[in-house]
Amino acid sequence: MSSPNDLWAILVAAGRGVRFGSPKHAALLDDDPLWVHAERALRSGGVDEVVVVGDVPDGVPGGERRIDSVRNGLDHVPPTVEFVLVHDAARPLTDPKLVVRVIDRLRAGDVAGVVPAVPVPDTLKYIAGDEVVETVDRSSLVAVQTPQGFRAEILRKAHASARADATDDAMLVEAIGERVVTIAGDRANIKVTYLEDLELARVLRSVDRG
Repeated sequence: MSSPNDLWAILVAAGRGVRFGSPKHAALLDDDPLWVHAERALRSGGVDEVVVVGDVPDGVPGGERRIDSVRNGLDHVPPTVEFVLVHDAARPLTDPKLVVRVIDRLRAGDVAGVVPAVPVPDTLKYIAGDEVVETVDRSSLVAVQTPQGFRAEILRKAHASARADATDDAMLVEAIGERVVTIAGDRANIKVTYLEDLELARVLRSVDRG
């Protein structure tokens, strides 16, 4: 049986926001920075403690790359913690129910990692320059989101042998041969990357309230 305080989260709020034009985690939504919304969802979903990585109050210093920031966060997670969620501060609309679903699947105990995923609705094509080379079969493709959940010891092992080009933590866990599964994600759980994404988040927030 799992013990109290056995599930922590690392909230990555350390990006420079090059495409956004400024550090996006600090952008305001309903008078609160995006990272505050993301942290609130994690806690509401059942996470015991949250390590926020980035230039925020009581935050842990970030690294040069996302992978470095997550590793810095892991260094502040006690070795007794069994499960770790990794979440992007740029996802302010995360529903706590999604956090619960990630945790429940992770606690089932038969997997190393759990990632929320949504089907890819658009037609995908390989291109060379501006020339279409091939249309991709999207039937087995999904777009993944955060929070992603992992067994803490396996996530540490994955980071110890990390690939520099990894774009998420699930990729690191997959690379060491561990089992990662998907659960149903949430299309409203958008990631704020560009300024127009923030405007969309504000619209979705207002619709949800209505």
